[in-house]
Parts: sequence; C-alpha cells; structure tokens
Amino acid sequence: MMTSFFDQFASPSYLGIPLIAIAIALPWILYPTPSSRWINNRLITIQGWFINRFTNQLLLPLNVGGHKWALLLASLMIFLITINMLGLLPYTFTPTTQLSLNMGFAVPLWLATVIIGMRNQPTIALGHLLPEGTPIPLIPVLIIIETISLFIRPLALGVRLTANLTAGHLLIQLIATAVFVLLPMMPTVAILTATVLFLLTLLEVAVAMIQAYVFVLLLSLYLQENV
Repeated sequence: MMTSFFDQFASPSYLGIPLIAIAIALPWILYPTPSSRWINNRLITIQGWFINRFTNQLLLPLNVGGHKWALLLASLMIFLITINMLGLLPYTFTPTTQLSLNMGFAVPLWLATVIIGMRNQPTIALGHLLPEGTPIPLIPVLIIIETISLFIRPLALGVRLTANLTAGHLLIQLIATAVFVLLPMMPTVAILTATVLFLLTLLEVAVAMIQAYVFVLLLSLYLQENV
C-alpha cells in the first residue's frame, strides 16, 4: 500500500516513451493567443492584466538592467502555476514533483544571476561573501559559510518546490483512501473526512500558486543582488 502511494510520482511512459514531455508542453497549448484586434475577449484581457500586474510587482525593486528578465520570469511563473494546477486533477502527472526538473530550472537561472554579478560588479558580488565589520579571526570561517550558503540556494529552490507539492499530493491521497475505507463502516466519519479532503484540496490549490510565486520571487531576489 505504501509503495502505491508513491507510484503517482513516477514518470509515466507509453510503449517505453516517457510522457513527461507532453505534460511539460501542455500548458502552452491551453493559453489563448492574443489577437491583433484592439478589443480582445475577456479571457485574454484578464490574462494580460494578470501578467502585467505580476511583472510590475516582481520587477519593482530591480533596476533597469534587471528588467530584461521580465519575459523569462513571467513565463516561468505562468508555466509553474499551470503545471501545478493541472497536477491536482485526477489521473494526472505533476512534473514539478520531480526534483530533477525543478533543479533543471533552478541551477541554470541561479548560475546566470551569479555570472551577471561577477561580470558587471565583481567587487560587490564578492563582497556578499564577507559582511562589513567582521572580526579578522572570523573572516575565513564566514567566507566558507557564505560560500556554502551561496551554492545551497539552487538546491533550496528545487527542494522547496518538490517537497511542498509532494507532501500535498501524498496527504490528499492518504485522506481520500481513508474516505473510501471509512464509507461502508462509518458514514458519518467518512463525510467529515471528505469535508477535510475538500478543504485540503482548496489549500493545495493555494499552495500550487504560492510555491510557483515563491520560486520566481526568490530568483528575482538573487537577481537583485547582482544587477
């Protein structure tokens, strides 16, 4: 039984062909393409308003140099939200529960922010490794600690997204299994458990959106330190 709980996180395949590529490409098919007309329909208008508001809020603390990342960060945000939300549907697969995929997003983007900082302002970028006013005996120790914390950042990005989504999916499956087991024996308890399951599903919808926002927000903060 415990093994079957984790089967939902295995990458599905058909005739030996992994279907994760379809799961990753699907979000881009669902979004409507903006038309060339001056007046769009309500869906495209809401979509454009959401993207503009999010981009303005995200790039507010960044200078002009960081505004070049607006398209990338907004696209990543929409992509992660869509994948996380689609993964809450029954009989679907959530690619963002795979640590390899999340690290594939986190490591290159984090490395890009570090390279930009080293190229544009190497003195300030290296100065983050040693706080001002540090006693001389503590300088080697603090440099090692700050260097380790710098390299842990992409790992924390990927693990945070993976762990939150995995825990939510496991909890939903455990409570849903309890509802089916309790229904013939204790209907009243099963109904109460189903209510908890409904509330938990609403919470997971919020978590799916919040975790995508936190992922992109932390990337923007790393970018802010280096531009």
